[in-house]
Amino acid sequence: MTRRRGGIAGLCLALLLAGCGGAAAPGPYAGQTLEVAATWTDAEQANFEQVLRAFGRQTGARVRYVSGGSDLEVLLSARIAGGTPPDVAMIPQPGVLARYAATGAAMPVTEIVAQPVRAHFSPQWQRFGSFDGQLYGVYFKAANKSVIWYRADAFAAAGVHAPATLDELSAVSQTLVDSGTPAMTVPGADGWPLTDWFENVYLQLAGAERYDRLAAHQIPWTDPTVVAALRLMGRYWAAPGFLRGGPGGALQTTFTRSVADVFGPRPTSAMLYEGDFVGTEIAKLGVYRVGDGARNFRWPSVDGSGDAVVAAGDAATAFNTRPVTMALLAYLASPEAAAIMAARGGFLSVNRDLDPAAYPDAARRDIAGALARARTLRFDLSDLAPRSFGGGNGASMWRLLQEYLAAPDTDPAVVAARLEDAAEQAYRVA
Repeated sequence: MTRRRGGIAGLCLALLLAGCGGAAAPGPYAGQTLEVAATWTDAEQANFEQVLRAFGRQTGARVRYVSGGSDLEVLLSARIAGGTPPDVAMIPQPGVLARYAATGAAMPVTEIVAQPVRAHFSPQWQRFGSFDGQLYGVYFKAANKSVIWYRADAFAAAGVHAPATLDELSAVSQTLVDSGTPAMTVPGADGWPLTDWFENVYLQLAGAERYDRLAAHQIPWTDPTVVAALRLMGRYWAAPGFLRGGPGGALQTTFTRSVADVFGPRPTSAMLYEGDFVGTEIAKLGVYRVGDGARNFRWPSVDGSGDAVVAAGDAATAFNTRPVTMALLAYLASPEAAAIMAARGGFLSVNRDLDPAAYPDAARRDIAGALARARTLRFDLSDLAPRSFGGGNGASMWRLLQEYLAAPDTDPAVVAARLEDAAEQAYRVA
């Protein structure tokens, strides 16, 4: 079935790129130009530009990449207001995609894009890219945000193994501390890892239905399930020795620093929670090899919650209906485009027809497989929320969870009430 699905989509893509009439090189879109905007810089930008070059070679189109970095939404908003949006933007927040779709700035895809998306992507990822029943976004790059990384030598020295439940995580952490190694580095200086902590605990504890309702603010942040999740987080953060440097030290630790604290030449703790992209940072340090000295396990379950994954991703979104624009989106929906970036590392695809052998190592294949096979899959909650609440420096959820990390013995009901006050205001004006 998979081969047939890939074969049909591949034929459609080949016809599209050939102009459906057997046009010879330099391709059906020779002389046409495209502009693509995304958050990616450095290695991610270079890798994605290889994908764009491959598209250009097949079609004759010239594609220019523009990096918006962490200010991509600011760039897009200004360009849209000025009447000069890029042809395509890789949008990481479904809420932002939905806003552009609702205002008519973003365009629904044509059938030439929808067909390969239906062929290669699960219904869940199709829903993530849709608004009001129409498909707008093609999820080219994804992230598995339910991964905890650890040093194999630290676990071996303490005589512990990867935990499967949250209770086991606490027991392993205590054994590590007793052996003289702080259990976990938490990059609290960057607020987004703390929102990811909450999302994983909440999805495991409360389940997918309540997660969806909380993301839509159909239940308040004062709901007992929110308070219970915050209590579990605070209990772990407050445990003596669990956090490297304690809560105060965690608040001074950036994400980049946290990777070096666990996997650098002078490691100071045993574990780090964050997504699959930690593997790229570990490789940059060149001390521990991913899959060998640097290993990972899935976010632990809570009360038998089972297999649940928090995901994120970047959706290719069109701001016009030019045939060349739709051709690029169709190409990004293909296994061929995903394979180019997968081979270079630091990338996960949710394209079901991407050959797992395209990934450079077994660790990344396993993480990608967990993302593809998860029984329960939900998008990053902070990316679903209004930006003033869920994402960006100074966003309420970031700031309030940093305050909770600073004083993890705070009554979680008080933290929940503060989150609800901020959410009520943010969702009202969204």
